[in-house]
Amino acid sequence: MDNGKTVYQEFTSQDIEKLDVELKIGILGTITPQGLPHLTMISTLQPCAPGTVVWGQFTEGSSKKHVLQNPKTGFLMMTLDKELWRGKAIFRDKVKSGPEHEKYNNLIMFRYNAYFGVHTVYYMDLVEQYGQEQLPMGAVAFAAIQTMAARMIGAKRANNEVLNPWGQQLINKIDNLKFISYVGADGFPVIIPAIQTQVLDPEHLVFSLGAFKDDLRAIQTNAAVAVFGMTFDMEDVLVKGIFKGFSRVGGINCGVIEMDYVYNPMPPLPGQIYPPQKVEAVKEF
Repeated sequence: MDNGKTVYQEFTSQDIEKLDVELKIGILGTITPQGLPHLTMISTLQPCAPGTVVWGQFTEGSSKKHVLQNPKTGFLMMTLDKELWRGKAIFRDKVKSGPEHEKYNNLIMFRYNAYFGVHTVYYMDLVEQYGQEQLPMGAVAFAAIQTMAARMIGAKRANNEVLNPWGQQLINKIDNLKFISYVGADGFPVIIPAIQTQVLDPEHLVFSLGAFKDDLRAIQTNAAVAVFGMTFDMEDVLVKGIFKGFSRVGGINCGVIEMDYVYNPMPPLPGQIYPPQKVEAVKEF
């Protein structure tokens, strides 16, 4: 990875132990058939061996189809202590039985759930990971305050309401998590924590530099990006668009994203929200 990060080809035993917990944040980056980045929240995402990343499927969604079409993925795993690991992996196989399948279904979340359990386990070969990082809360808070000031001063009327009021509220809440992804030159999705991201107007997102500034500066102008926002109540939204580069917004140097797509990742029915899809009557049952 660029920006001077140390690259590791394996997870340490300490990494595996710290990430072998039921409550954590797992974000999987995949690539759509159109070559665009896509982000999904997968709480079961974890290393199960020095060179293997594993996750369990218990709901349907686009990411499960993406890895079958393009095995290159990016990942981010973060514990409740705000320690995080990022990297790249290649999808290898999926199974419906075995030790990880049994382990997932014995977790409290699934063991006593009468409606669903993990029905498929996905295995990925680790390409590289960058070691344990600490979420820099001071830099995150400073960047969030700057972004809020830019949003309040620099907002303009939008031509289209791409992101509805509920989605705007989720993104704008400072303590909700936000992540940005783009497809790197090597064809793997890159995932960057960008908690400071907020809604400039219903058509644009904005973020100031501060936390993970070197990673954010590596995004190329006019690159296709995906932004995943989530609450700790597991409400989430995915937006996609074009990174318009860095410019002065309300006098503050900010990255600007022009949104053109909104996706609802939440069960029971994940799907596209914007652009609106035509509703057709059911004629056959």
